[in-house]
Amino acid sequence: MLTKHKYTTNHRRKIQINRTQRVEHSRGAGHVIKCQAAVAWEAGKHLSIEEVEVAPPKVHEIFATGVCQTDAYTLRGSNPEGLFPVILGHEGAGTIESVSEGVTKFKPGDTVIPLYVPQCGECKFGKNPKTNICQKIRIIQGRGLMPDNTSRFTCKGKQLFHFMGTSTFSEYTVVSDILVAKVDEKAPLDKVCLLGCGISTGYGAALNTAKVEPGSTCAIFGLGAIGLAVIMGCKVAGATRIIGVDINPDTFDVAKEFGATEFVNPKDHSKPIQEVLVEMTDGGVDYSFECIGDVGIMRAALEACNKGWGKSILIGLACWKSVESVPKLVTDYMNKKLKVDEFVNHTLPFDQINEGFDLLHAGKRRRVREPLQALTPQPARRAFMPPPDHLAPLSQPAHRAFMPLPDRQALMPQPGSPDGIEPMWKDERNKRGGRWLITLSKQERRAELDHFCL
Repeated sequence: MLTKHKYTTNHRRKIQINRTQRVEHSRGAGHVIKCQAAVAWEAGKHLSIEEVEVAPPKVHEIFATGVCQTDAYTLRGSNPEGLFPVILGHEGAGTIESVSEGVTKFKPGDTVIPLYVPQCGECKFGKNPKTNICQKIRIIQGRGLMPDNTSRFTCKGKQLFHFMGTSTFSEYTVVSDILVAKVDEKAPLDKVCLLGCGISTGYGAALNTAKVEPGSTCAIFGLGAIGLAVIMGCKVAGATRIIGVDINPDTFDVAKEFGATEFVNPKDHSKPIQEVLVEMTDGGVDYSFECIGDVGIMRAALEACNKGWGKSILIGLACWKSVESVPKLVTDYMNKKLKVDEFVNHTLPFDQINEGFDLLHAGKRRRVREPLQALTPQPARRAFMPPPDHLAPLSQPAHRAFMPLPDRQALMPQPGSPDGIEPMWKDERNKRGGRWLITLSKQERRAELDHFCL
């Protein structure tokens, strides 16, 4: 799928990156296309703007485009499925350039959003209304390849891996036809690309996972892009009290615009934040949402819930049937029922995509947008911190084991980490999945959490 512009995002509101196409060779099915892409040659290094060759789509594949940024987790080498060299990105929007044999639902010129969660409608997961985790090509996605076990990208004679089946940090990309949603052709690509991941994830957590009820009290931990989208969902669902929790008071005014009714800064209290919230709400909130990805905060969010009926949501994948739901979200945006523009606070050219990552890590973003112009979804603070040393092992009861939140110093760059982000766990046996110990006992969440990219 070809687009005149590509869009990428970085979460914390969003940093948007826009880019204009510069293409060599004839366009269309059967032709190799040369274009620019941001290539991650190895973990922990900046992305490199390179000319890459994109092979024509094969059976059930189409050309697509887009750009995004929840990819720092993989770029720094923390993703157990991370492969290099790779073209990252999974939050984009574009126009179909060509389709291959077997593709019947799309045609050149269609406006689409690439999806990192497929919806085949054939496997038992795809048919089950209780989950959005389609498994038809999940294993192949994790290998960084297309369904035929090959790659469509090469650069300097080397094969490049695909990322999450989308690889939107390229002016052109090739995706499986079950990883694309056709949307309103009038939709602005530089905005609706954000609905491919960040906004839909937080919004769906409130409406689809928690199923927030009217009149309820909610607490949102972390007021970045994901947290703001959760707040928006809670407001739509009719929550009466929406409490924003963040150590950065600069986020409060923005969160209020999205529907938050009150705020708590853990730095302003001597007692653990969960105790503060329990006292504020006469026994705990009805729903809490952990939007940061820190195991200590996860525990605090859980313990802030009402012990009789409270629900705590640890946010991972977008909670929508992707192919059928994303177009509806775009329609809601076009009808002004859903905020999207408000998530963008920086726009950068594509060749400054690394600056977008820097803004993301510094917390100076909602979303950064760059013209492929690369849109960067703002990270919901994306503060990745090791858990407190005194965190109780899984075998020990966690009942009201209140712990102080890490101080602000923990958010600053640490020695030995090029981007200031350290793995949550030092214990080798917990390198994969251990950071989700709070929910690993729940089998229905295993696959979702295993695929959670911070």
